[in-house]
Amino acid sequence: MTLEAIGSQALAGVSHGFFTRKGGVSQGIYATLNGGVGSRDAPEAVAENRARMAGFLGVAPENFLVPYQIHSADALAVSAPWPPEARPRCDGLVTNTPGLGLGVTGADCGVLLMADTKAGVIGAAHSGWKGALAGMVEALVAAMEVLGARRADISGALGPTIGPRSYEVGPEFFEQFIAKNADYARFFTASAQAGHFMFDLPGLIEFRAEATGIGRFENLRLDTYADEERFFSYRRTTHRKEPDYGRLVAGIALPT
Repeated sequence: MTLEAIGSQALAGVSHGFFTRKGGVSQGIYATLNGGVGSRDAPEAVAENRARMAGFLGVAPENFLVPYQIHSADALAVSAPWPPEARPRCDGLVTNTPGLGLGVTGADCGVLLMADTKAGVIGAAHSGWKGALAGMVEALVAAMEVLGARRADISGALGPTIGPRSYEVGPEFFEQFIAKNADYARFFTASAQAGHFMFDLPGLIEFRAEATGIGRFENLRLDTYADEERFFSYRRTTHRKEPDYGRLVAGIALPT
């Protein structure tokens, strides 16, 4: 099966891809392109899958960098690869070093890629609801600026994320957002269950990205929960009481 990666028109001109679950070597519930080193999949299968992704991006496997994600709003500038055991604990990476690829994993959380092709600066971020609320998007843009990017020249895209028709939350979740900003009520609609809501995580991420003033942003509107053929989903796995789940990867690279 050929590796499948979804591109964004907003990022035309830079090597990137939102990888689906197709085109890897993993088996069973991880079939087939599982990129999650934190999963219980065979490590050699995950390594091969990531090597295929790196090849698609045009970088060496050891130069395809993915952090240890912690649902933060922290973005780190990198200029060289690190040992596998020394992955930084953060949720965003930026670089202006040719030959490096940046990646993040997700399985319902938002995966974002950004680039300023004029300045030669790229970024990748993982943003679940905690990161979106805490300012992950803004942190990524600010970190890119430190490396010479200009907001007006930055383009970004949001890849496969759990969609607003698939993400039901309770009243305490809703109240947490309203306490932060009453305007965030726009990202909630009533669900069929009394007192519960459907939450638009992609809408919130898009809103905050556009509020940063970057030049262009594209929400690909791909629902991880609803499209089992192409995407892994933590929530779908949880509902089915499956023992584990695969991780999707989004990657971007600067050519040498």
